[in-house]
Amino acid sequence: MPRDHLQPAERSASAAGAPGGTRPDAGRPAADGAEAPFLELLARGAPAEAYEQPVLLARAEGRPAERIAALERAKLLALRVRSEMEGRRRREAELSALFETAHDLAGLRDLDAVLRAIVQRARSLLGTDVAYLSLNDPERGDTYMRVTEGSVAARFQQLRLGMGEGLGGLVAQTARPYVTDDYFRDDRFQHTHTIDTGVRDEGLVAIVGVPLTLGDHVIGVLFAADRRTRVFEREQIALLGSFAALAAAAIDTANLLAETRAALSGLERANEIIQDRSAVIERASDVHDRLAELVLRGGGVHDVAAAVSEVLDGTVEFTEAPAAPARALESSRAEGHAVRHGDDWIAAVAAGDELLGALVLRGHPGLDPVDQRTLERAAMVTSLLLLARRSAAEAEQRVRGELLDDLLDARDRDPRLLRDRATRLRADLDATHAVLAARLEGGAADADHEADARRRLWAAASHLAATRHGLAAARDGGTVLLLPLAPGDTATGLARRTARELGTAVHEPVTVGASAPVGPLLARPDTVASAYAEARRCLDTLRLLGRAGDGSAAEDFGFLGLLLAGERDIAGFVDRTIGRVVAYDERRGTELLRTLDAYFACGMSPARTKDDLHVHVNTVAQRLDRVGRLLGDDWQSPQRALEIQLALRLHRLSGVTPPPPAQP
Repeated sequence: MPRDHLQPAERSASAAGAPGGTRPDAGRPAADGAEAPFLELLARGAPAEAYEQPVLLARAEGRPAERIAALERAKLLALRVRSEMEGRRRREAELSALFETAHDLAGLRDLDAVLRAIVQRARSLLGTDVAYLSLNDPERGDTYMRVTEGSVAARFQQLRLGMGEGLGGLVAQTARPYVTDDYFRDDRFQHTHTIDTGVRDEGLVAIVGVPLTLGDHVIGVLFAADRRTRVFEREQIALLGSFAALAAAAIDTANLLAETRAALSGLERANEIIQDRSAVIERASDVHDRLAELVLRGGGVHDVAAAVSEVLDGTVEFTEAPAAPARALESSRAEGHAVRHGDDWIAAVAAGDELLGALVLRGHPGLDPVDQRTLERAAMVTSLLLLARRSAAEAEQRVRGELLDDLLDARDRDPRLLRDRATRLRADLDATHAVLAARLEGGAADADHEADARRRLWAAASHLAATRHGLAAARDGGTVLLLPLAPGDTATGLARRTARELGTAVHEPVTVGASAPVGPLLARPDTVASAYAEARRCLDTLRLLGRAGDGSAAEDFGFLGLLLAGERDIAGFVDRTIGRVVAYDERRGTELLRTLDAYFACGMSPARTKDDLHVHVNTVAQRLDRVGRLLGDDWQSPQRALEIQLALRLHRLSGVTPPPPAQP
């Protein structure tokens, strides 16, 4: 073949990477530059058959087998890329058409115009010769052509056929899509002379039909057809189904508009009734405006209830699903309307099959239809607000959990970035915090119930953390919380309150162990991780001591807390145990501390103690009585005595010596 007759892509394949006319495989691997001609073909959107030309050219020029193999691989890869690009362009066109159709539906003014646009776009995107839409006529008991696109036969455009006849009848009966590659050879549906004549006049061969459904009812069928044998792909059938759903929505909206217009017409004819009901209509308008304003300014569920209470001149309350009358609530959810329950009205607040609660109108048995609809609309707005709040809360919970995970695990993270993330969550990492480890104590019936209980614990902990400007994350079969300490608060007090609040929220006992106060949290990379380890030790200790469902920190365990505490708070232990005696000696110049030391050294014998101190036994008794008033009546119990002796020894080791004996 002369080179003057080569296509551009072929010349690129011949000369790619070959300056001066040198063969491209001279002096370098044969695969080098194999992609270049195919990239050029991709860039100019060449047809698929053009991708064979670089390979054919290489074979004609007698290129090495390695070079030809490289071109073959590059060709296959380029064809895959081309196919993917075409698929994406097709999906983009489909989504654009669906969006435009949805936009038309949102601004529905002329139903026929919207249906024509749907049929036209379906025909264009599926690349069929004809597209058409039929609707059921309940009054006449048959179905008729509503819109056709690409049709040339007048008889076909005016077809009316009995219910259950033809391909459309099969689709309507089963509410499922049906496809036939050859209409006249397909015996799955009932052929009739009228339908077959119309289809033959139009010259249709391959037909696909999808149902138009409103709820459980088929109201019509959307078709796409070709005048030749054709296999419709699953994606094309799904696309046609999407258009059918939009068409059904358009019809439903138009029906609602028609019903509204009919209602308005009836109201116009009954001017006296309008005047009688004007106050009710004004209230409905008022609640609509109020609800819209509430949504726009971010109002809550109770704001909606308060607004409806004013409009309906009654008491409206939002009630959680478990607290609402079960039968009335289920009836309202199933019917989609407010139902009467005694002197009250119940409107279910639901999202799909999930019951979120109910709006209850108290003591208002006589409710007209307009006010009933007002209550139902308020329930719908309430469900939207609850779903929006849940979505926002779940997103914030995930972000808080990720930040706490990074504080626990990613010790090499940039402190500045961590502080910025915490600031966006209104958490102050420079403040004093306590790390708490929480775990459920109620035994789960099975793995699913246990997983559900853990999710409820995590949700409750996340809510608590959000309200306290802290963080929470699921970890080690339980939950870890990072909560700030208020001035004057203690880690033990925080742990006990947290155990109570979480237990109340999940309706099961929750045990909480807390670390000693820590802060600032970014001072050392392992600050939070060390505090969490201490909190877990406290949690395990509580369970071993039989205190499940309680909360505590290391400071609450006496000398055992020294073993649990990560930082070994010796000074704090000494102060909590004998601090009042030390302070009394310092203020009064007494020898209570020295007497205590001698008392324990002498086996808790007052007689031997007075000999060791060289004082009268009454003096020893008076001093020990003073110690009892300072430390409590149980200071000589075995557990307290052990803690006091340990504190005395630690006090001596700390270098603080008792004051010298008072001079007589």
